[in-house]
Amino acid sequence: MELKITRPFGPSILSAKIPEKIVNDLNHYVDEIIDDKNKSNLLNYGNKLAGDVSQEFKIEGDFAKKIGWADFLAGCAHSWINKELNKKITKFNIIESWIVRQFENEYNPVHHHSGHLSGAGYLKIPSSFGTYVQDKEKNYQGGNLNLIHGSRQFLSNPLYQIKPKVGDFYFFPNYLMHTVYPFKGTKEERRSISFNATIDDEIFHNLT
Repeated sequence: MELKITRPFGPSILSAKIPEKIVNDLNHYVDEIIDDKNKSNLLNYGNKLAGDVSQEFKIEGDFAKKIGWADFLAGCAHSWINKELNKKITKFNIIESWIVRQFENEYNPVHHHSGHLSGAGYLKIPSSFGTYVQDKEKNYQGGNLNLIHGSRQFLSNPLYQIKPKVGDFYFFPNYLMHTVYPFKGTKEERRSISFNATIDDEIFHNLT
């Protein structure tokens, strides 16, 4: 796997590419659930999450294992912790993994996750997220993932802004605050996938 570690502020961020087959399998899975109202209701996760978006639902554990999604997350997490801390985790327990279907004018407020490790990646994005009203050439932030740590200081930017691309996935510690601003000017879907997981308590709490 092609992995890249960046440290835009305190904690490090791991970026990875979701294999194309897994992206396709996940999108097919999502489309089937959208068409199955009973299953959509059964897997509904919107009341547990922070977003003001059209639909959020959990991914079934057996399916995550079947298509290799669980192995992808575990493999990336092992490599990340090993490279950063020179330690090997012996536990990787996915608490939940879920889909976020976001459309025009919807958003995810500033929030953090549970567990130890979290992440977000992209399965589908609109052809455009829109433009600023007063300056069409300015880099528009709608639809971007904003990771937040600390406050603005000299030589220290508390924001790490990520423009979504299909297949890109970002791992970060659960406590890292983040948000997604609304986008506009399109009826197309911004489809993302996230997870929460726990690892060895001793490693997470730096007790070894």
